[in-house]
Amino acid sequence: MRLQTGSSDKNLNDIKEFSEWLLKIVNGEIGEDFDGEATIEVPDEMLIKDKENGLAKLVEFVYPNFLENSIDLNFFEERAILSPTLIDVAMLNEYLTSFIPGDERTYLSSDTLCKEHANFENEEDTFSPDILNTFTASGLPNHKLNFKVGVPVMLLRNIYQSNGLCNGTRLLIMKLGNHVIEAKILLGDNIGQIVLIPRMTMTPSSHTLLVKFKRRQFPLVRCFAMTINKSQGKTLSHVGIHLPRPVFSHGQLCVALSRVKSKQRLKILIIDDAGQISNKTTNMVFKEVFHRLT
Repeated sequence: MRLQTGSSDKNLNDIKEFSEWLLKIVNGEIGEDFDGEATIEVPDEMLIKDKENGLAKLVEFVYPNFLENSIDLNFFEERAILSPTLIDVAMLNEYLTSFIPGDERTYLSSDTLCKEHANFENEEDTFSPDILNTFTASGLPNHKLNFKVGVPVMLLRNIYQSNGLCNGTRLLIMKLGNHVIEAKILLGDNIGQIVLIPRMTMTPSSHTLLVKFKRRQFPLVRCFAMTINKSQGKTLSHVGIHLPRPVFSHGQLCVALSRVKSKQRLKILIIDDAGQISNKTTNMVFKEVFHRLT
């Protein structure tokens, strides 16, 4: 856990209270457990409760004075909105991109079936390029990418690790070319370095896809927001958690909550099934996982 050490008694008490609450979330000790799922109440001080402008309030908390601060390299590096699914993240990134001034450029991928696939001849007609274009998978850029200069993006492949271009690196788009995208590295030893990102041919590893195919596209995704799973291992200064639906896997809620060093750096927007603001959400902890470790 990334808890911030405080000097005052109040800070120390807040840190102790937050750490104890997080440990209870980790261990599944809050709420009545039903086969690994429990409904928990989130403390009021962590919640966004504005019924009319909840999303705008969440964005303002994570990205205050958005346009003025967007020129600061450290601004996007240390902040993110987290949400459970790729669909939720895509919506958030589209919303935030709309505030960046300038023209948007669209890049379309080239998708083809893998010829070495066992049923290539039979499936070539069934899975046309138009069908393949609709496929999405974690770690794979979408068929259609909409970018603007000044938008933060995340690299989805290792390109040149010694120069900081590895999976998960956050970049700021500087120029949008036909064959390469010029970007500036936002974190690490190479912060501020200008790099060129080419199109790459990628084969998704997801076993849920119906067919094996290749996608040639820029290995980038906008990262105002990211999935909770993608945030694992990152330390951030400010986090907004957007929950239009509950988490769906073991420990996922704790991963989101523990990206920050104190509860003052965290806000949560929970939307229930009726589309209303809520103070309750689902925590998933399968305690047999802990038993296997002992």
